[in-house]
Amino acid sequence: MNILDHASYSASDVTIESREFLFRGFIQVEKVSLSHRLFNRSDYSPRIQRELIHRPEAAGVLLYNNQQQRFALIEQFRVGALNDPESAWQLEVIAGVLDGDESPETCIRRESLEESGCQVETLQHLFSFYPSAGACAEFFHLYAAEVELPMQGGIFGVPDEGENIQLHLFDYSELAMLFQNGRLRNAPVIMALQWLTQHIQRR
Repeated sequence: MNILDHASYSASDVTIESREFLFRGFIQVEKVSLSHRLFNRSDYSPRIQRELIHRPEAAGVLLYNNQQQRFALIEQFRVGALNDPESAWQLEVIAGVLDGDESPETCIRRESLEESGCQVETLQHLFSFYPSAGACAEFFHLYAAEVELPMQGGIFGVPDEGENIQLHLFDYSELAMLFQNGRLRNAPVIMALQWLTQHIQRR
């Protein structure tokens, strides 16, 4: 088997012995007892127990404009960064969870209007990935979109959903500083801006 094309094992190589929900809310927590195939052996692991966090599937987008030589990020309070020694207010790409059977593309177009006022037409898919597969089942779709950016930022979000979002606009020339000064603290924004750096270099 070519590891470039396929994982070493598949879902059939996991034996689930029990599953029990410990908490059911917007986020769900499940206790799972299982065993799985071991590398280079024919037997399975001893029974192990894990807590599995279920979050809805999500999608995000980096908004940029080559003619303006600018890109947009949002800033908002994040409870997951509550213990961050510098700030719980994080710089991020525009993102949101999929609503029911909503597609990632539809989600992004809706979230872009809510969080920046920008209309998204053409989307470029960058990656789909598990942000924290060690404990969380969330699956994230990351895109980029060239849009007409506003001249200045503003306050956006849906207040009824507890959103208070600041839109920031950056020049391409500020990319290096963002990577160096520690302001980028989550995977999607780092991945998106690394893509943007490569995109600029290819132009």
